[in-house]
Amino acid sequence: MRVEENCGNSRNNSLVKRVVRVCLASCLLVLVAAVTDSVFDLKPPLGLDFVLQNSPTPQKCLIETMPGGVALLDYNNDGLLDIFLVNGGHISSPAKYPDNFDRHDPRYWNRLYRQNKDGSFTDVTEQAGLAGAGDGNYGMGVAVGDYDNDGYPDLYVTSYGKNILYHNNGDGTFTDVTTKAGVAAGGWSVSAGFFDYDNDGRLDLFVTRYMEWDTRHNKDCGGNFHTYCPPGEFPRTTNILYHNRGDGTFEDVSQSSGIAAKKGHGLGVAFADYDGDGFTDIYVANDGMQQYLFHNNGNGTFTEVGLEEGAGLSVDGGPLSGMGVVFQDYDNDGLPDIIVTTLPRQTYGVFHNDGHSVFSDRGLQTGIRMMSGVTSGWGVGLEDFDNDGQKDLFITQGHVLDNVEQIDPSLKYLEPTLLAINHGGRFERVDSGSNDLVAGRGAAFGDLNNDGWMDVVTSVLGQHPQVFLNRGGNAHWLTITLRGTRSNRDGLGARVKVNGQTRFATTAGSYESASDKRVHFGLGDAKKANVEVLWPSGTRQTLNDIRVDQNLEIREPERP
Repeated sequence: MRVEENCGNSRNNSLVKRVVRVCLASCLLVLVAAVTDSVFDLKPPLGLDFVLQNSPTPQKCLIETMPGGVALLDYNNDGLLDIFLVNGGHISSPAKYPDNFDRHDPRYWNRLYRQNKDGSFTDVTEQAGLAGAGDGNYGMGVAVGDYDNDGYPDLYVTSYGKNILYHNNGDGTFTDVTTKAGVAAGGWSVSAGFFDYDNDGRLDLFVTRYMEWDTRHNKDCGGNFHTYCPPGEFPRTTNILYHNRGDGTFEDVSQSSGIAAKKGHGLGVAFADYDGDGFTDIYVANDGMQQYLFHNNGNGTFTEVGLEEGAGLSVDGGPLSGMGVVFQDYDNDGLPDIIVTTLPRQTYGVFHNDGHSVFSDRGLQTGIRMMSGVTSGWGVGLEDFDNDGQKDLFITQGHVLDNVEQIDPSLKYLEPTLLAINHGGRFERVDSGSNDLVAGRGAAFGDLNNDGWMDVVTSVLGQHPQVFLNRGGNAHWLTITLRGTRSNRDGLGARVKVNGQTRFATTAGSYESASDKRVHFGLGDAKKANVEVLWPSGTRQTLNDIRVDQNLEIREPERP
């Protein structure tokens, strides 16, 4: 029956109306299902029994609020991602100086969990040589990178106290080589990341530091309520850049490179070549001040350009309480953008790369401004969780003050996880798969079960980690493992393009965490993929008509 031929018949007209109502109802149900169906299932795997011990005290010792990192890495090269979790430490009440965070008790150890073939995990901390972390250390974050190009990922653990570099021996064990390597740092380190800033084929190391602080100078900034102090109550400090000499040692080039010229309250760090000059740049999320964008000059030095290039302050010109950061291309224009998580009364920073070394605020246009303002964001990632060819946004949240509701009833200490799906550069909040309210901190991203769909592991103060397993679907995907020859072995810093999308190969970013080194692309309904890799060495490599739905290894040509 054609509707237009029977519009005068009341019975037929009534039938049409009923059909339309049924269709509208069905469409509404589909739309509701699309919005409410979660991408993830929150499923704690068997054997992952870690609890993040931040040791809160009545004295409100500031470090209690800041751990801990998560790393996803295949430490034994069996093809399965393993999980490393950074712990805090025991804080005396009242805290005593000199600082001695007793970590003899196993519940304060950092932990390495090996993934088994059935998806469960086994705690291998002791047999891997990672038990204990030094009594003077309170754990913060972790970086992952193969600094000696031997084919096995190494671990760098940051702390308040001394940082530790663990060399992967290739036999399931690690050795503490901190003293030999010269990367102990000192003070309050937070996030770190491996990258090759001079393109010599060896991974260098960047470390953020928060402030000049110790338990002797801890303050209580509450009036009627005891509370933690903001960072402005303590002196700023410098970040650290270590250059890899290639002999198992590193040189502190913080001064000569210009990095130490800018003191700050550094927390998160991420890397990308934002201006396409072939050298990796650095973005540092600072707490309660201007954010730093260190432009790589290509001669071993950096210049801080955040303000002049539009990526240093909020849209109204104010400072940001920067926590975590991701430095990837969210709108598929080939240029890496920056998203910075912040504390409440600010909206998350969204700095769009407009090209020609200019960034503009896109918090309103992306919809991210409306999702923030009363939440505290920490670990953050841009990953294509639904494999439609657009990077989605994941943020783990939770206020920094555990008694914030007494101080400001409009705010909450425990907060939900944020998942927002990307629709052409605008993000829409969807069900994260968890109704839990948590004090989230670190977040690491990777494909835990090798099914082509990205998963997430987050850390939670005082609780077990959360594991968000992707439910999957019918869209296609491609996951790429890079094998550098002239470049560093894992190709960190490479610009990878697949079917009009761009990703920058890195394990760094988020907050205190390290993600899977593999580069993942969602491909929607595409049956083939065209791949281009611009290696850190400058070599450009193209592969056409690649089969989708596979884990592909790409080896860098030994000659340009």
